Amino acid sequence: MKENLLQLLKVVLVLISLYLFTSCSYFQEKPVKKENEIALPVFEVDTGTVNLNTNFLGAVEGKFNVEIRPQVEGELQIAFVDEGDHVQKGDKLFQIDPQPYQENLNRAIANQNVEVANLNNARTEVERLRPLVENEVMAPVRLEKEKSNYQVAQANLEQAKAEVANARIKLGYATIKAPVSGYIGRIRKRIGNLVSPGDNEPITVLTDVDEIYVYFSVNESEFSRLRETDSSVKDTVSKSRRRDIGQKVSLILPDGTEYEKDGFIDANSGQVNKNTGSVTLRASFPNEENILRSGNTVTVVRHDKKSGILIPRQATHELQAKTFVQKLTPDNRVVRQLIEIETEAPNNQYIVSRGLVKGDRILVAGLDKVSDSTKIRPLPFKPDTLIAPGTENERIFIDSSNVQ
Repeated sequence: MKENLLQLLKVVLVLISLYLFTSCSYFQEKPVKKENEIALPVFEVDTGTVNLNTNFLGAVEGKFNVEIRPQVEGELQIAFVDEGDHVQKGDKLFQIDPQPYQENLNRAIANQNVEVANLNNARTEVERLRPLVENEVMAPVRLEKEKSNYQVAQANLEQAKAEVANARIKLGYATIKAPVSGYIGRIRKRIGNLVSPGDNEPITVLTDVDEIYVYFSVNESEFSRLRETDSSVKDTVSKSRRRDIGQKVSLILPDGTEYEKDGFIDANSGQVNKNTGSVTLRASFPNEENILRSGNTVTVVRHDKKSGILIPRQATHELQAKTFVQKLTPDNRVVRQLIEIETEAPNNQYIVSRGLVKGDRILVAGLDKVSDSTKIRPLPFKPDTLIAPGTENERIFIDSSNVQ
């Protein structure tokens, strides 16, 4: 009986062990499925320096733009030049009918000769009467009267000489000469036209383009930046034309080619246009080969260097007029980050003013495939170039050994 009880006990213990083993196997936790990671290229934020080129629309004017206007009235008889001709200072340009002015000169000379004769007569009379008065043959009153007549004759002669000089000047004005060297513009008056100093339009415009001025406008903020970096724009008109102090600029010609010589900003208008909020600046350029002419429309390019946080433009996206990037946390999870763009930079980059610091990591592709907290497996990002060649800070690209 005791043996049967022991065997029964053994059977019960075996059944209990089997039950417990089965229960433990049944309630054992299922293995946790590993979280999926998205492999995307990541850019490590760094600072750099880029060359920024700012373009402005400019108008070309010659160093001297002289309106050629008649100084006397008359018929235009001769044109010694044609449109586009280059003339030297003092060359004849136009001839106005000189005959009326020659006649006026002849008349003035004749009047002068009369006054010379009158003066001689008055002098003779004074010399005749002086000894008579000294010898008390004649009263002094008569001599004093003749002396007065002599003085009147002197004054009349001086007036006649002035009239001769004036007539000679007007006769000279009948031949219009070049006041400066330069190129003849469009001739608006033709032979036979009556011209006068009061005409609305000049006969032509003479332009000296050995050195040219380019006028362009900048907004107030751009002007403030220029004043901080360029001494030549701090005064209304630069007192020094030394080219080593002015802001260097270049030109893009109307055909899209770059002008081979650089210029320098040398003056500004000193006033802000209340309608446009802009300030007019002037840059001077050498033009010995006469490539540029007055009236040309060109593009002024101002060169500047800018340092700051540089990121690829493709790493950004906009939402409700704000700019964001997808930044990675230390455990490689995505979080949306608001940033502020200071300006665009070459090679499809942005300079960031706020929102990122050196060392941050951001996505540069697959932005539409992720959301907040998405797990990322970082891949190296190796663009051809991130900043302008030759700058001080060259970008060190991420390689696989640097990716966590």
